[in-house]
Amino acid sequence: MIIPIRCFTCGSVIADKWEPFITRISAGEEPGKVLDSLGVKRYCCRRMLLSHVDIIKEVIHYTRPI
Repeated sequence: MIIPIRCFTCGSVIADKWEPFITRISAGEEPGKVLDSLGVKRYCCRRMLLSHVDIIKEVIHYTRPI
């Protein structure tokens, strides 16, 4: 839903790299090169960004009003 702040495996901060990553990927750049340029070297951190599915905009419609 929302990108985690830290990697589940190593604890490295990855949330600050999500917006540049997703904008560059949607612009047509190769994901591996984008991750390299953002400084994401570990496999566990790369997994966190590559496999994340952003479904918050779909789920937000099903929340109850407070």
